[in-house]
Amino acid sequence: MIRTTLTDTQWALIAPHCLGRECDPGRTGPDPRLFVEAVLWIVRTGCPWRDLPADFGKWNSVFKRFRRWVKADAFYRMFRALAEDADFEYAMIDGSIVKVHRHGQGAEGGPQSQAIGRSRGGITTKIMALADAVGNLTDFRLLPGQAHDLRGTGALIDGLTCGQLLADRAFDADWLREALTGAGIEPVIPPKSNRRFPAEFDRETYKWRHLIENLFGRLKEYRGIAMRCCKTDESFSAFIALAATVIRLR
Repeated sequence: MIRTTLTDTQWALIAPHCLGRECDPGRTGPDPRLFVEAVLWIVRTGCPWRDLPADFGKWNSVFKRFRRWVKADAFYRMFRALAEDADFEYAMIDGSIVKVHRHGQGAEGGPQSQAIGRSRGGITTKIMALADAVGNLTDFRLLPGQAHDLRGTGALIDGLTCGQLLADRAFDADWLREALTGAGIEPVIPPKSNRRFPAEFDRETYKWRHLIENLFGRLKEYRGIAMRCCKTDESFSAFIALAATVIRLR
């Protein structure tokens, strides 16, 4: 449990964004710090909720509370609030595939309703991520594994304000270049090899794109993210939001 215990500094920043505080109307949630650490333990280990150590309380009570927070979008709102100080000298966008365990399948509505699809890696989910200039996650979307990266790009760049956007050649699309230029953002995107008139791009700045690859590496250190076992995309998004928050606050 030591590796998943929040420091006092981290908790001081997270606490104001928790549900069930004493200043909130309604019932005060018992020991919110222990609850957040319990969820973090699940995200870190990727274990079933039934294997939650007894030190965190009854697993079913913790799970039910987790689902209440998920339905209230609490983890995502916490993540977004703590990401407001992002360094947008430039931004980076990319997608990464994660496999879906069989326990993560079978939700009502079928896999297509839960950002689950079939790609060359099998049954997978794609995490589309937007990172700032220091490689911290600032926003994300989930897509079925077979979906093209551009499918989730529009929502991520909507309202984005930065100097440049770094992306690999999978994002070389006219509509994206035009949207970025119209927003005053310089696209730093290598052209595809079949371009008749390939666009120029800042090769020196493009070298920093490895930071978003590093970000995916840090996220996938959490086994609950590297292998998706959540049946719903809401719960999986909550896992990503909590992990990204802790990574940011290290």
